[in-house]
Amino acid sequence: MKTWQSSLSYDPLSPLLSSGNEALIYFARRDLLNEEVGPIERLWQLPEAQKILKKQLPDGSWPRSGEHKHPAINYHLIETWRWFRYLVEQYGFTRENPQAKLAAEFLFSCQTKEGDFRGFLANQYATYYSGAILSLLVQVGYDSDPRVEKCFQWLLNIRQSDQGWSVPMITHKLDRETQYFLSSEYAEPLEPDRSKPFSIYATGMILRAFAVHPSYRVSEAAIIAGKLLKSKFFQEHAYTSYKSADYWVRFEFPFWWNNLVSAMDSLSRMRFTREDPQIKLALDWFREHQEASGLWKVSYMKPTELEKDTPKIKEMKLWISLVICRIFKRLND
Repeated sequence: MKTWQSSLSYDPLSPLLSSGNEALIYFARRDLLNEEVGPIERLWQLPEAQKILKKQLPDGSWPRSGEHKHPAINYHLIETWRWFRYLVEQYGFTRENPQAKLAAEFLFSCQTKEGDFRGFLANQYATYYSGAILSLLVQVGYDSDPRVEKCFQWLLNIRQSDQGWSVPMITHKLDRETQYFLSSEYAEPLEPDRSKPFSIYATGMILRAFAVHPSYRVSEAAIIAGKLLKSKFFQEHAYTSYKSADYWVRFEFPFWWNNLVSAMDSLSRMRFTREDPQIKLALDWFREHQEASGLWKVSYMKPTELEKDTPKIKEMKLWISLVICRIFKRLND
């Protein structure tokens, strides 16, 4: 039987297992080698995780350093989203950890009666961030929480006519004065122009929540959105933000914007197979761009500062490579 490793030109396991990064090695052994690695709780005590936790405020949020330039933006929400990603994605935190639970409850405190998470774009709908936050909350153990269900239903109700997602504000042509007004705390949320096409980055970020949920990952809505997303691999974005097709091959971990790695991470958790032509296209791209070291670069956009071999870039290369290996293994199992 062909293994996932045999489909790659170079061995990715050696650099991962010899990285010296305890958390990364834990996940490589658990997810790629199916080894018994002990309780996840030991990662919560690592110095890097504890350093993040030390900055957490009593209400569960993280502060933003520097000036808060826009009074209608919830900067604590943005920073909590930023740091919660690391706790969940790199250190495996769950709601069993008191500080992770406190962070989750802070995020829920930013949820509206409608179901979305509000504050990234003042009082405007931030569909993409609502989905991205939801994916973290599902992963830490809130998959059956009614507040999570409420957000899923809100996301389903705010889809475009093509059944993908966009960001309501970008579906309209707005002059500067209108944009300024809509960014105030008093402006009502702008409804999307549903006739406009789905947004690649919004759909990719939202699909993460569906992909990690035990029920929603196989839902008709998720499969339709997945088909839309993979149909746009290596293509330009329909809107001006992140328009270049090169953004498909600029990677980061923990995930933020949509790219080929984050999209394939979601799709590999769903009902898509390696025989699917567009899935195969992505896997072939990964094979062709693997370095002799066994790893993948952080960015294939040129020119880019991310090509510099700094300690931070070296560490991110390892995490990105781990995620790519997980994708290959899921699609091989």
